[in-house]
Amino acid sequence: MGNDDTLLLQAQGLDRQLGPRWLWRDLALQLQPGDRLALVAPSGAGKTLLLRSLALLDPLQQGELFLRGRTPAAWGLPVWRSRLIYLAQRPVLFPGTVRDNLQAVFQLAVHQQRHWQPETLAGWLESLGRDETFLDLDAERLSGGEAQLLNLLRALQLDPDILLLDEPTASLDPASTAAVEDLLAGWLEAGDRACVITSHDGEQLRRFGNRRLELAV
Repeated sequence: MGNDDTLLLQAQGLDRQLGPRWLWRDLALQLQPGDRLALVAPSGAGKTLLLRSLALLDPLQQGELFLRGRTPAAWGLPVWRSRLIYLAQRPVLFPGTVRDNLQAVFQLAVHQQRHWQPETLAGWLESLGRDETFLDLDAERLSGGEAQLLNLLRALQLDPDILLLDEPTASLDPASTAAVEDLLAGWLEAGDRACVITSHDGEQLRRFGNRRLELAV
């Protein structure tokens, strides 16, 4: 199987071993625009590690990756990571307000062509049941669920090709979880985008995902 520039993401021949144990061998996956790939595996099977590997936050032991038919080397590592954004279950937040955290990413060279869009952000906040006072909250005092919302907004404003969502609603109540799923669905439908999601909630994976990938050696 070669690279295919009609696909958003193509991974082939991925192997991962921890000590004597194989997490996966000869793993392949493809993402097309609109895909919501539910990553299914028991705890400890390497779901987080796979997401981080796709974003090249952890090195690949074996295999190849292509984004829109181009290798990571062709894109350059900073650009690759800006187009495949990994959202950790417990995000890293900076001192300051929510607004400070959202605006800080535009100081990075790879994002300097993008700009703060308060009107777009206000619409997203409304869809999440929040108003603009959320932006003035102290980021270091946020609840786990509020931190996850900040993390999602921080990624969406950068308009990546692919979101790698690691338990993105684990700390949210059912109403907020539904709001996040609706926001993500609308965002995916508005462009050539896709996401991969993990969750301990099997019902969420069935409800939100339109494809499944089960990790197995």
